Amino acid sequence: MTAGLATPTRSCSCPLPLPCECSYRALLLARSRAARVQLASEPLLRNGHLLAASSVVAAGLGSVFWVFATRWYSADDVGRSYAALSAVALLSAFGRFNLDNVLVRFLPAAGRHTRRLVLRCYLVSAAASALAAGVFLLIVPWVAPELTFLRGPVMAVSFVVAAAGFSIFVLQDGALTGLRRPGWVLGENSIFAVAKAALLALCAVVALTNGILVSWSGALVVAVAVTNLVLFRSAVPAHHRADRAGAPAPQRVARYATADYLGNLSGIAAASVLPLLVLDRLGAEQNAYYSLAFVMADTLYVAAFSMGSSLVVEAARTPEQLTALARRMLRHSGVLLLVAVALVVAGAPWILRLFGPGYAEHGTVTLRLMALSALPNVLFSVALGVARARRALPWLIGLQLVFSVLLVALVLVLLPVAGLAGVGLAWLLTSTAVALPLLLTLPRWLPSPHRSPR
Repeated sequence: MTAGLATPTRSCSCPLPLPCECSYRALLLARSRAARVQLASEPLLRNGHLLAASSVVAAGLGSVFWVFATRWYSADDVGRSYAALSAVALLSAFGRFNLDNVLVRFLPAAGRHTRRLVLRCYLVSAAASALAAGVFLLIVPWVAPELTFLRGPVMAVSFVVAAAGFSIFVLQDGALTGLRRPGWVLGENSIFAVAKAALLALCAVVALTNGILVSWSGALVVAVAVTNLVLFRSAVPAHHRADRAGAPAPQRVARYATADYLGNLSGIAAASVLPLLVLDRLGAEQNAYYSLAFVMADTLYVAAFSMGSSLVVEAARTPEQLTALARRMLRHSGVLLLVAVALVVAGAPWILRLFGPGYAEHGTVTLRLMALSALPNVLFSVALGVARARRALPWLIGLQLVFSVLLVALVLVLLPVAGLAGVGLAWLLTSTAVALPLLLTLPRWLPSPHRSPR
C-alpha cells in the first residue's frame, strides 16, 4: 500500500481480500462526508453557494412567472407590463447608487451601528428612486409613449412606490449578505417568486386589468415586509451584540459608493444598449431570441458575482486573509462554473425549446457562446471582489468600464457581420480579453499567501 494512504478497514462481508470494491466505496463515502462537513463549516463557500443558488432560483422562478403571464394575458398586456417593470428596475438602479454593495462591504464590521447604516441606505435609495420614477412619469410621453397609461393617478402612485420598494428589496440582499444570512436571500427571492405567481393566478381569475403589474407589486410588498421583519428582529440585533467596531467613516463610505456606482453604471448602460442595437439592426423577432439567450447566460454571470459577494463579506471580517480567501474562491468558482457552463452548452437547444422552436433554432449558438464567456468571467468577478475588499477604487471603476466599452465596441463590429452569433462572440471575446491580463498579472494583484506582494 502506498505510504500516506490509510488502509481500508473491513466493513463488509465481502470474501475478497483487502482492498476490495466495498472498502474503496466506504473510503469514498467517508471522504465525501468529510468534504461536506468542511464545506458546512466554511462560511466563504457555504454562503457563496447559498447566494449563487438564490440567483439561480430567482431566474428560474422568474421565468415561470412570465410563462404563466403569456398564457393568461394577451401579448399586448405582457409587452406593456414587461416594459413598465423594466423601467422600474432601471430607475431603481439609478436611484439605488449601488448601496447594496456598500452594505455588503461595510456591514460586517459595523457593530452597534448596523441598524443606522441599513436605515440610512434605505432612506437615500428609496427617496432617489422615487424621485427618478417621478421624473420619468413627467417625460414618459416623449421617451416611452406606450407607457403613458402609467400617468393615471393610481398607476402613477403605484409606479413610484414600486421603484422605491424595489430598491429596498435589492438592499435587503446586500444587508442579509453582509450579516452572513444568505439563507434568507434565497428565502426572500423564493417568497417573492411564489407570491407573484399566486397573485397573478388570482388576478387572472378575476380578469383584473394590469394584473401582471398588480401581482408583481403585491408580491414585492409581501417579500419586503417579511424579510425586514427577520432582518430587524433577528439579524441586526445579533450583529449589534457583536459590537466589534465603530461606525465606518462617512467619507470612506461615500467614496466607495461613488466609485462602485460609476463602475456599475457602465454595466447597466451596456446591458441596456445591446438589446437596442439588436432591435435596430435585426428587428424585434431576433431581439426576442437574443433576450432569452441573455437571460439564460446572465444567470451564470450573476452566480459568479454572488460568490464574489461572499468573498467581500469574509474579507471585510478578516482582511489579513483576503489573498487566501480569494484564491480559494477562484478555484472553487472555476470548478462550479465549468460544470454549469458544460451543462448549458450541451443542453442549449433543449433549454431554449421550452420557449418555442424558433428560440432553439436562432438562439442556440448565441447562448452557447455567451455561456462559454462565463468561464473567463470568473476571474473578472473575483478581481472585482478583491478590489471591493481593498477599496481599490480606480480598479473598481476601471475594470467595469473597460469590460462595458469593449463589449459594446465588439458588438458594433460583429453584429452586422455575423448577426446574433456575433453578439455571443462579442461576449466571449470581451470576457477573454479582460481575463487574460488579469491571469498573467495574478501574482501581482493576488500574490500567494506564502509570498509577499511585489
